Amino acid sequence: MAGIYIHIPFCKQACHYCDFHFSTNLSRSEDMVQMINKELSLRKDYLQGNTQIKTIYFGGGTPSLLSDSQLDSILNTIHRNYNLAIEELTIETNPDDLSQKKLKSLKRLGFDRLSIGIQSFQEDILKFYNRAHQASESLLAISLAKDAGFSKLSIDLIYGFPNPDHRKWEQDLAIAIAQDPGHISSYCLTIEPKTALGNWAEKGKFQPASEDFGAEQFEILQAVMQTSGYIQYEISNFGKEGHFAKHNTNYWRGIPYLGIGPSAHSFDGNKRGANISNNNKYIESLKADKLSFEVDHLTPEDLVNEYILTSLRTIWGTDLHYLLQTYQIDLLQDKSYMIQKLNEEKLLEIDYTSLKLTTKGKLLADSIASALFI
Repeated sequence: MAGIYIHIPFCKQACHYCDFHFSTNLSRSEDMVQMINKELSLRKDYLQGNTQIKTIYFGGGTPSLLSDSQLDSILNTIHRNYNLAIEELTIETNPDDLSQKKLKSLKRLGFDRLSIGIQSFQEDILKFYNRAHQASESLLAISLAKDAGFSKLSIDLIYGFPNPDHRKWEQDLAIAIAQDPGHISSYCLTIEPKTALGNWAEKGKFQPASEDFGAEQFEILQAVMQTSGYIQYEISNFGKEGHFAKHNTNYWRGIPYLGIGPSAHSFDGNKRGANISNNNKYIESLKADKLSFEVDHLTPEDLVNEYILTSLRTIWGTDLHYLLQTYQIDLLQDKSYMIQKLNEEKLLEIDYTSLKLTTKGKLLADSIASALFI
């Protein structure tokens, strides 16, 4: 199986924390859609022709800004050029885009999963983040989506906003759980250099929360999700049974995917690559029948370390038999001292077929993974 990711690089306005590739200038949106279609056609053999595409994911940016005809155009191009056996068709959305009419259109186009960028239900925090919606619109969007027949919903939340205590975060979680979306993704507020928050922090106009504060909120998140019937199947993702996100799960499990659009990444099982992160250059390159795609050749060691890094984030853990069969790496033997040490510190569980992070270990996922790199 494989997946296709479509990056739509447009937003109504810039969120103060976001360092993803996007533009608030939508004047070339039609050119962009045409060139996304062209790239889809030119790269139809990237996933080796007969590979079945099981998942399609429209991300960004804000893909819900595209018109119905633009989304339909991209989907038609995919249908013409790829061998499809679709199990999940996802689109990222913002609450202020989800009118009753828009939701009906998305349903008609075949989307069966919505990822709604809520981030917070607190009006002051939304305003600080420079989000385009209000909390009331978030609640309405979830209700309308359910009424439109979307049974697979995911909502995004951000924790780690510097408050005096955890009350607002606990309120956000209580409100989110009450909506019963089935899936919640939650990420710690990160101060990136080229963002408004990064600029304010550098100038001393914004004081980020401490790492300990963020860790405490992560532990609150874990506890609330567990008591509410949500499974932490990946560090930042929680879902009820039958509601796990298939497309993103495939990323973490090393399944190949094709990334289309400016800044989109691809992985064919052996090599990674990325498109140029510039809308105009992306468009002009494809108009000249050239791909703006740079390949990153991976060594066997790179592939093993990437697999450890991503798989360890999941509920399924790092499959020791897979590493032995595919790469002739006996991780239990090669990293026996470190694995034993992490196990004694109750950061890692070993069952001799896999390695899995404990609840405590999930706070230190990246550093634990790097300690296991070959």
